[in-house]
Amino acid sequence: MTCAASLTSRNYGLFAALLMATLLLAGCVSSPTKPDGEKDFSGIYFVENESVDLAVRKDFETAIKLLQAGEYEKAIELLEKVKKGSQKNSAPYINIAMAYEKTGEIQKAEENLKQALTINPEHPVANNEYALLYRKTGRYAEARQLYERVVERYPEFMPARKNFGILCELYLDDASCALAQYEEYIQVNPDDGDVKLWIAALKQRLGN
Repeated sequence: MTCAASLTSRNYGLFAALLMATLLLAGCVSSPTKPDGEKDFSGIYFVENESVDLAVRKDFETAIKLLQAGEYEKAIELLEKVKKGSQKNSAPYINIAMAYEKTGEIQKAEENLKQALTINPEHPVANNEYALLYRKTGRYAEARQLYERVVERYPEFMPARKNFGILCELYLDDASCALAQYEEYIQVNPDDGDVKLWIAALKQRLGN
């Protein structure tokens, strides 16, 4: 079997966070592999209440297209401009953090996520992105704390459920935690064959 990763993205409005759902290799694994991060925005729509002018709006939309095309440097340049024209919206900061992470500039990614969470501390996408950054930099306890907060506040935000499960299984060696998160996730995403396999493997491991 030849497997290929797929990338999907959707735009949920003016200042909703960019959706960059990096999917796992379909049908090729029985457990998640490092590293992985689900960046979907299923079921939740955040648009903060700040008026922005048409030029800023158009720049943001162009930046989203650049991010979707993988032109991260150009997107960063434009998003820096957008940030100046929309300082009370968290989405430009979240998107530029994603772009900086893609270019390997982790410190800048973290700085922008901190700013996004200053604007909106409970934003599920910002917290999910920050938890992924924590995981990438080996701060697993901090990642767990963020995931616990997100799934408590937004139990329907399934990307955090999936990522929390991956953190527990592969990085914390907590099979019970992983199984609980995957089972919540699979109820909403019953066609995710990978997670079904992970659940089966964990149940066998736990003797369920």
